[in-house]
Amino acid sequence: MEKLKVAVIGCGSIAIHRHLPEYDNHPDVEIVAVCDVLEERVQETALKYGAKAYTSYKEAIVDPEVQAVSVCLPNYLHAPVTVFALENHKHVLCEKPMATSDEEAKSMIEAGGKSGKTLMIAHNQRFVPSHQKARDLIAEGALGKIYSFRTTFGHGGPEGWSIDGADSWFFRKEEAFIGALGDLGVHKADLIRYILGEEFKEVSSLVESSAKENSNVDDQAVAVLRSESGIIGTLTASWAYNAGEDNSTVIYGEKGMLRLEEHPTYSLIAQYNDGSKVNYELGQIQTNKIAEQTSSGVISHFVESIENNTKPLICGEEGYNSLKIILAALESNETKKTIAIN
Repeated sequence: MEKLKVAVIGCGSIAIHRHLPEYDNHPDVEIVAVCDVLEERVQETALKYGAKAYTSYKEAIVDPEVQAVSVCLPNYLHAPVTVFALENHKHVLCEKPMATSDEEAKSMIEAGGKSGKTLMIAHNQRFVPSHQKARDLIAEGALGKIYSFRTTFGHGGPEGWSIDGADSWFFRKEEAFIGALGDLGVHKADLIRYILGEEFKEVSSLVESSAKENSNVDDQAVAVLRSESGIIGTLTASWAYNAGEDNSTVIYGEKGMLRLEEHPTYSLIAQYNDGSKVNYELGQIQTNKIAEQTSSGVISHFVESIENNTKPLICGEEGYNSLKIILAALESNETKKTIAIN
């Protein structure tokens, strides 16, 4: 079988630590092009992977060899670059958050529909074994009716992860549009929709910018969500968990509770009303500690979706439904009102 020929647009940390090595390790993929506005960075990356180097994303995308594109750029570029790639009949894997507005997200979905090519958003939390098992347990009724949840994603901030450190685009509103809510909160919005198998209809939030200097985006956010069936819970995103990462979720139901990614060994703990407990050792969630990187599952799923011509688990519509929660949280904080999601 001929290998899928891929271009990676943007050679920052998410490309270096996730997209590029996972494509490189995939037997059905060949990295043929890399692109970055910084000449030295892109030349170094191109040399490592035996790919062509570009400083113009348009030139990289229209390269006739390229069949699929990973968009690993600052948030404000996600939509325009994705739309350009789809209009040029390339499959697209776009980093999250997929867009900075409703209009942008809709334009991406429309471009995907017209092109007939795969559009996938890189929400990796759906591929974590504990999250998949929790979804299965809830779907089969192990917890009975679900009442509430809390889901959290916090760490010390993108300066510890971004290739540009404290000078990262993550801290500039004109490039990032949104801070911890877009970086971390959108992951948990997507996750809680996936685990519960429900959409959310109301969001209320408090958002702060108190932890980071030289930043004009949010770094602390707590949102209260209500699902269509009346499940209520909290979503927290933070760049101020300086002593260690928290990527946990707890689900409270009629018959018991599920604790996800809280314990160092047991990635899922099911506790039931009768006092019984099941500890699941399913492997740990991915972290931003480079020494502890594991395969995200995102790249392999994207490639498989293209090969089999199947809809990816996180298609454009799914990415948009998760983004809507974050956009509503921003609006709630600004208006001091509870926001209804259509």
